Amino acid sequence: MGTQKKVILYTDGACSGNPGPGGYGAILQYGAHQRELSKGFRRTTNNRMELLGVIDALALLREPCDVTLYSDSQYVVNALTKGWAKSWKKNGWRRSNKEPAQNPDLWERLLELCEEHTVRCIWVKGHADNKFNNRCDELAVAASRVPEYDDNGYREE
Repeated sequence: MGTQKKVILYTDGACSGNPGPGGYGAILQYGAHQRELSKGFRRTTNNRMELLGVIDALALLREPCDVTLYSDSQYVVNALTKGWAKSWKKNGWRRSNKEPAQNPDLWERLLELCEEHTVRCIWVKGHADNKFNNRCDELAVAASRVPEYDDNGYREE
């Protein structure tokens, strides 16, 4: 097995109201190649958009890759780096306080993708001086303003 391709991934989610119309933006970079993606939903939450941006971008990769993920979502970064999401899954999608973990459907998919790819997370301050994170925010907000999709499986808990 050869060395994995090194991919850089920037993602951001946006939501107007929580729940409300939302969107995500993502930028995948591999060498000189760069791809932007975004999607807007009529009814979702900010956390679902943060998660879905990562999921949809990772799902585009056609082979196992070494991915460095830059996100301003502490929810995503902490749940992956501190092992919270794996613990929630192991505990039947319950948090340590026995409350239900939110978004188990998306966490399930993201954990599957993290088995396929090597994913390192780096938290970046939102709306700061990271041009790629700022571009993802622009993509997410623009997508949320013209949502193409009814929802992304959002349901009231």
